[in-house]
Amino acid sequence: MPMTKEERAVYNKKYREKNKERIAIQTKKYREENKDRVKKYREKNKERIAIQTKKYREENPEKRHETETKNNWKQNGLICEDVNSLYCHYMTAKNCDECGVEFGVKGDGSGTFKCMDHSHETGLFRNFLCITCNRRRGEYNL
Repeated sequence: MPMTKEERAVYNKKYREKNKERIAIQTKKYREENKDRVKKYREKNKERIAIQTKKYREENPEKRHETETKNNWKQNGLICEDVNSLYCHYMTAKNCDECGVEFGVKGDGSGTFKCMDHSHETGLFRNFLCITCNRRRGEYNL
């Protein structure tokens, strides 16, 4: 008996979760082998893709923040094997690892918003600090 639309969606979701790495490899290989084809498709469907992207970002604002945060960390030289688990830790951290102050919100003037502290020499993550401790650590080059 054929699957219903809902059953097929559940099956496909489970399959994608189970085969994430394999699918990523296949996708990368396809894009490399079909660069011109992908480029032409994007040019031809630029407007439609822009509308879909805007709609997705409006419906999933937390995903945008997550992606922007991870990209920002990488651009600032972070070296970490598992950025996803580090981001989860970042989202659940409530207090500064150095002084213990409860994290505030960026722009509230308290100087307690959350920063990702890492070594600028090695790029390795150290801990999550408030901006005050992060600046202090930078001054003393610890």
